[in-house]
Amino acid sequence: MKSNKEKDSFFIEERKSLSPSITGNSLPLEIATRIDLYPENKRRPVNKTIVKNEYFQLTYNMKENSLNISSRGDLVYSAIPYDTARNYIQRAAIQYLLHPEAAHQYIESHKINLETYLKLSIFQVTNKRVDENSAKVTQAYEAIFKDPLFEIQILGRLLQHDETGALSANLAGKFLFSENVKTGISGYISEYLKFVVQLTQALPLMTDGKNIRLLDSVMQNSAISANHLTFESDITSALSLLPQEVKQTIENSIIIGSQTIPTNNKLLLRSEFGKELSEVRQNYVAHSVDPRELEQYFENVLPIKNPNLVNVVSDVHATDEKLPFTNKNFNIIVGTSEDSPIVDEEIKGLYVIGNHELSDVLPKSQSKENEEWKKWTPFFKNKWFQGLMRNPDDSWYQLPIGDHIYYECVKDEIEKRFPKMNVLNNNSFVHNGIRYIGLTIPVVLVRRKKAQQKFILEALNQLLNKDHDSPTVIVSHAPLFNELSMLSPDSTAYKKDYVCSELKIEKLFEEYNIIGAIHGHHHIPASFGRYKMVHFAGKELFVVCSIYSKINTGFELMNLLKSEN
Repeated sequence: MKSNKEKDSFFIEERKSLSPSITGNSLPLEIATRIDLYPENKRRPVNKTIVKNEYFQLTYNMKENSLNISSRGDLVYSAIPYDTARNYIQRAAIQYLLHPEAAHQYIESHKINLETYLKLSIFQVTNKRVDENSAKVTQAYEAIFKDPLFEIQILGRLLQHDETGALSANLAGKFLFSENVKTGISGYISEYLKFVVQLTQALPLMTDGKNIRLLDSVMQNSAISANHLTFESDITSALSLLPQEVKQTIENSIIIGSQTIPTNNKLLLRSEFGKELSEVRQNYVAHSVDPRELEQYFENVLPIKNPNLVNVVSDVHATDEKLPFTNKNFNIIVGTSEDSPIVDEEIKGLYVIGNHELSDVLPKSQSKENEEWKKWTPFFKNKWFQGLMRNPDDSWYQLPIGDHIYYECVKDEIEKRFPKMNVLNNNSFVHNGIRYIGLTIPVVLVRRKKAQQKFILEALNQLLNKDHDSPTVIVSHAPLFNELSMLSPDSTAYKKDYVCSELKIEKLFEEYNIIGAIHGHHHIPASFGRYKMVHFAGKELFVVCSIYSKINTGFELMNLLKSEN
């Protein structure tokens, strides 16, 4: 086994070994020169090893042209069964390296919610209830800031809380230091930090804890790189806070003060504890509660005001008759903003129709004789409309293709509620030199893909209007097709047949200055990223999916627009 010093040297030497020759057809230079270094790549047609150490590896997916950091199998992330916070905790680890003081402040701003979690955690361990003024709660809260690896975990849990809602299962292992030391998560974090820092020092890479990319493959501006770890990142402040053995392994060249923080980063290895972990999982009872049921016990401590110049948001699902964020600039609402009638007379921008609006705009009166139902009576005979009235969730896939008169009626109702928004039902709008084409695609219609793509082709032909030069962004609630979707193929919602099979659509993308696409619908967690760059129709396009959450009141599109122009 190599010593820590030898491991550091290993990364440094690998960086020097990058050859100027390309060993692959269209692979980036930094990737192509590394594939032959690992013999196992000869029998791996898709995921090629680029760099690895004892516990982690960097792989390159040949089909998706993407990089991924993953555990090599023996290192266990968490002894807590079905712990879903790994991406959040990895993201928190990167942010702690880059902005330790901001991470500390973020945790402190959530004190009131942390006290609630700590009270529940203590109850789960002792079966005794305490209040927020209890000495036990105070001690548990103070313990968060005494161990950086535990503080990183708390930051990750809070990111998850703000994005997905209140947590309920195994709170003691997540929030009490005395219980957390048994989970092995600190050991995972320490090894993860070592790997990503050495990796970004060895190769021109950037990572935010979830996504990892070559520096040359993304826009180079401070708004994006500020939250990404690269070889240029100044992590001196964070290193001085980490346990002595962790910081020395990460970067021996930095001289740290003599203060020593005790370490609780014992590794949890499957080779040593596999049987015990398997038994715990087999006997596990979650006792989890739907986050919506727990919301009443927690407060939103994050600001709702959003300064983005071009603010993209989707899937707000507001239930209290108002939008839960404010933005006085230009907003792009990508459908499904409401699960109750919302009225906002001030918000400006554009709006495309999502699936939930199709039923939420209908009158709340049960009596079909009511005057409010008059405009909807022409649709009563349609099976899909009957389904919308009775049980919308079971009828989405019966919806008409997006050139139906029903959508125009829905548009009229949305315009009444958002008088300053431009509701795009298969039409376009120009803002600051960018043409936005809003297509009505409420859901993914896999079985009627051919008809749907015929509609997309006809609508784009009409709306592009032979203007080949104007930079154009296509906006739709559900993605146009898989090639322009943020949804991962690993998701249960992913439909592999939902690909672009109409070659004329691809030809349009080639001929016109289409620079990107925006969608929502799939509720993709923020930790997966809000955008990606894809290759389609012979060029690079951005794809944005901005789902609303307390931590995400919108995505700033301006950075991508500037880059593309």
